[in-house]
Amino acid sequence: MTPADQQAAELRSGIFFALAAYGLWGVFPIYFKLLEAVSPTEILLHRIVWAVPFGALIITLRKQWSDVIGAFADLRVVAWLALSALCISGNWFVYIWGVVNERIFEASLGYYINPLMYVAVGVLFFGERLRRAQLVAVILASIGVLVLSVQGSGLPWVSLSLAGLFTAYGIIRKRVAVAAMPGLFVETALLFLLALTGLLWLVLSQGAAFAGGDLTTDALLLLSGPLTVFPLLFFAVAARRLSLITVGFMQFLAPTMQFGVAVYFGEALTTARIVCFGFIWAAVIVFSVDALATGRKQAAVRVGVR
Repeated sequence: MTPADQQAAELRSGIFFALAAYGLWGVFPIYFKLLEAVSPTEILLHRIVWAVPFGALIITLRKQWSDVIGAFADLRVVAWLALSALCISGNWFVYIWGVVNERIFEASLGYYINPLMYVAVGVLFFGERLRRAQLVAVILASIGVLVLSVQGSGLPWVSLSLAGLFTAYGIIRKRVAVAAMPGLFVETALLFLLALTGLLWLVLSQGAAFAGGDLTTDALLLLSGPLTVFPLLFFAVAARRLSLITVGFMQFLAPTMQFGVAVYFGEALTTARIVCFGFIWAAVIVFSVDALATGRKQAAVRVGVR
């Protein structure tokens, strides 16, 4: 396989993993709606606790324990992964709180803002460049987000928190020299004891929904492990194989799906939200057409070289 073929294969796999991650995140509100009777804090604790044994199983199957040990042996890597763990756990809590408090539209807005932050960071700090069509897409998306922010009811803190925390998480994971699954396992392992202590305290004080006699709720909470690990693993792999700009714009898939879920659950579809949605999709179309055209030109060049 030539270097060009290897690069193309890596790009295709990166796009696949990004689609898988964003597709799962897109339907996440449905899962949290099923757990509406459970407090956001307890759901967060379950996500962390059950992600660890499930992650350990994947590490064993992929024979990556040497990578995990190597990560723990490097204090610099541990420090960065501790920071990324705080970012992603904060993101989880804000998102869960938003969904169960009927702010799915605001959560969706957060993940529309997120790609704009990726683009800004990619251009300003990583030397990535925008083509003209990409610049048009950024402007269109910015207008849509601005309309929804200005016409909404005050500062959309849920949106801004989600966007900022997840952008920070993605940047750290892209820069830390550790494989996707071992890095994710270390992150959740660093939070495990704290989360387990909190969960046990809730159960013993009878303030937990878990083990309260509802087997459906118990099963859904146990499912939080694989539902946490899989999309984050997919995202971590994609972030290492794609540019920040590509990752950023592919993320429009998740908030678009979340937007549809919000409509399904009856959240108000205001004029501002409709306008924002229109601008966002215009941006996605412009970016997608440009990416397709660029991909065809690069393929033609490779064929010509051969």
